[in-house]
Amino acid sequence: MAVKSLSIRIDEEMLNKLHVVADYEGRSANSQILILIRDSIEKYEEKHGKIEI
Repeated sequence: MAVKSLSIRIDEEMLNKLHVVADYEGRSANSQILILIRDSIEKYEEKHGKIEI
């Protein structure tokens, strides 16, 4: 699977809080974001069915 880059805009306070949560979980901010995205997709699919790509 190819790994793609995604650039986001995030305010400084939210970014700082993300780093705190990621550090607490023993992850990088990037890994934490990927987990949040994965969890969001899983919740969506539970409600709406599997997303076919």
